Amino acid sequence: MYSFSRVSDFVPIMPSTVSLFNHYVGRLLTAVLPLVLATTSWSATGNSNSVRQTYLPDDFVRFAPRSALDMVRQIPGFSVNDGDGERGFGQADTNVLINNRRVSGKSNGPRQALERLSVESVIRLEILDGASLDIGGLSGQVLNVVTSSQKQISGRYSYSPRVRPTGESSEERWREFSVSLTGSSEGADWTLGIANEQRSFGDYGPEVIADGTGRIVEYREETGRRQFDRPNISGSYSRQSASGNTFNIVGELNGFYSDEQEVSDRGSGTPAANTRQLKRSEDEYNYELGTDYEIALGSGQLKLIALHRFEHSPTLDRVDTLFADGRSEGSVFDRIADEAESILRAEYAFSGLDSQWRWALEGTENYLDIDAGLTELNSAGQFVPVPLDGANSRVEETRAETTLNVSHQLSNNMTAQATLGVEYSEIRQTGNTKVVRDFVRPKGFISLNYKPSETLFLSAKLERYVGQLRFFDFIASVDVNQEREDVTNINLVPPQGWLLEVEAQRSLGALGNTTFNLFFEDIEDIVDRIPIEGGGQAPGNINTAKRYGGSFEATFLSDDFLWKGGRADLSFDYSKSRVRDPILGTSRAIGNDFRKSYRLDLRQDFEDSSWAIGGAIDYSEVYPSVRIDEISFYNQSPEILNLYLENKDVGGLTIRANIWNLLGAKNRLERTIYSDRLSGDVAFSEKRSRSFGYSYTLTIEGTF
Repeated sequence: MYSFSRVSDFVPIMPSTVSLFNHYVGRLLTAVLPLVLATTSWSATGNSNSVRQTYLPDDFVRFAPRSALDMVRQIPGFSVNDGDGERGFGQADTNVLINNRRVSGKSNGPRQALERLSVESVIRLEILDGASLDIGGLSGQVLNVVTSSQKQISGRYSYSPRVRPTGESSEERWREFSVSLTGSSEGADWTLGIANEQRSFGDYGPEVIADGTGRIVEYREETGRRQFDRPNISGSYSRQSASGNTFNIVGELNGFYSDEQEVSDRGSGTPAANTRQLKRSEDEYNYELGTDYEIALGSGQLKLIALHRFEHSPTLDRVDTLFADGRSEGSVFDRIADEAESILRAEYAFSGLDSQWRWALEGTENYLDIDAGLTELNSAGQFVPVPLDGANSRVEETRAETTLNVSHQLSNNMTAQATLGVEYSEIRQTGNTKVVRDFVRPKGFISLNYKPSETLFLSAKLERYVGQLRFFDFIASVDVNQEREDVTNINLVPPQGWLLEVEAQRSLGALGNTTFNLFFEDIEDIVDRIPIEGGGQAPGNINTAKRYGGSFEATFLSDDFLWKGGRADLSFDYSKSRVRDPILGTSRAIGNDFRKSYRLDLRQDFEDSSWAIGGAIDYSEVYPSVRIDEISFYNQSPEILNLYLENKDVGGLTIRANIWNLLGAKNRLERTIYSDRLSGDVAFSEKRSRSFGYSYTLTIEGTF
């Protein structure tokens, strides 16, 4: 079994980082605040030295792109960051701009916006230095997509059926498609997208149960199947007046309809033989609507942003066990969760003292309302309620923040950006438990971009951040499948910390480029598993934690080196962490924290031909999940390998045939349950390995 010692990691401590930031950077930011009063006229965002590379649509012709996203995927050394998904807008946490503006959506974010943009609407793609922009939070590489108005409607479509012929994990997918339109009229630009993501897959294999001594006590044969549809309609509308005022609106409506089943045949041939069946379902819908309006005001630009999103998610988990002697057991946990978020934000950008400034004020209202219940089958064959304190509750948050951001060109090849801000949050919980708490937390960062040569870009960022709590962590819940229960915890506080990041990007010219990133994070009040006073366990705060790691990305092109049309993309990410375990008092990795991943993509486009071949191999792993009485480790092993053959002109269509999971990766789970983790007494352990086979996918893409 997976031993606890394997998750212990040591991280060196860097105590000087915090004190240096407080002493020097804190004083610097405080000193520049009064200088705002000396502002002069407004100037354009960024500067002439902010552009690292420029790409034109003709640079991507060999890939036959159908959307702006298809082109962005081929930019060497760049990948889209969709953001952290936290509540509110706050500082910019994505790395995509469209016509120098942030996308005003969250779940309907940059990737969706790029996919809706047709190739014909793109003038150029610019890779910018984030610190040179007056948009707080941006550093390192930032993509700006410059578009033009189209007088006619253009669009793209794709259809992607999949077949997995392997036994118990067989799959047939016929409903996955996407259609998007781009157009303009009367000085306005618009996009519209309709899509459905479909999955229908399963896995199967043995599970072995051992007692506390390691003796095998039971074999199980298990099959699992999950299927879901995620329909989506999204769009955007943008208008710019003759005076330069701009109006944007984005929106989306989603559904998520999921069904999961698992059948476990246990103890075959023994008096305790039984069949256990798990059923899970979710019927969710959610929507989001965001808008912004920007006008000239005084010597600067005022931008007003508003967003509202809502999600309704009823879920049901049910376990039934039928024994060979006719007895039966069962339990059901059903929950209805409603979530909503409303945001109002104002930003005022201006220039002064040879710098670009942006002041922002934001208010956010969030809530999670849960109605849940647990029932169990009694001896009379009836499901009766089981008391579950804290399962019916409402959590609300009122949050406000204000920030001042400044971007300054220090020299021809160095740019600095800094932000100083403060955040206020009031959290209210009602229902089974009533509590009101509030917090005031400072936040801010300073970043530098340095360009020592035309081929080398360096950036660094030191940030004091305030994290956000997951509202579900406040409310009691039950996992009837794994027989886990989390009690309510009203004492959660938001985590906060210091984050230091450095990045180096080296252009290799026609050969490609490389990007190297390192980070160190010092976290206060991190959320992990803790025992709760009065009994039970739940997500809770641990005083301190450390995390550090890095990533490496490289793109190599063969055109001017070996042969025409070859490309290789390599990425590797690694992270280590340390937190003090609340039971053992020793150091271990943060529960379920990211550990490592790697991926290699190869592609060959044949010269003077519409054919291409390629493939990819990837692997990812997280640290074990640690509970008060349990340690579990899940991963897919070995790596996932897929190969494809593509023709970019089949009657004007691009057709790709893909075969996936050629190495036969499996879903693996190792789980140890303790009667007393402090003394190391093991109650039992589980070890599972399930095959999910390989699949064939045909993707058909076209434009009109």
